[in-house]
Amino acid sequence: MRQVRLVNLTRSTVLAERAEVAETPASRRRGLLGTPSLPDGQGLVIIPCRHIHTIGMKYAIDVAFVDASWTVRRVVHNLKPGRFSPLVLKGRVVLELPAGKAEETGTEKGDMLEALPA
Repeated sequence: MRQVRLVNLTRSTVLAERAEVAETPASRRRGLLGTPSLPDGQGLVIIPCRHIHTIGMKYAIDVAFVDASWTVRRVVHNLKPGRFSPLVLKGRVVLELPAGKAEETGTEKGDMLEALPA
């Protein structure tokens, strides 16, 4: 799976040094399921995606929904295991990040992001 570096251009912060990109049906279905944790500096980019769940996960995550121009449309902080995210109709990409990373980086709706080769 390829990896990218996720940068918040609006805030000049790094969301993830190495985020795996899930862009096949199998990798999107698997997501973070079966992983023991999501260490700081890592993440998952799901393309295309407008809605996720944390059923079967053992830890909480932050979730950023991004549109086709890589503008943040919605941020969900600390989505706990066994939950469903909202459906974000204008979303095109979902970023799954360690819980607390969105707040730590100040990431919020309207921010411009970029995915660079890791």
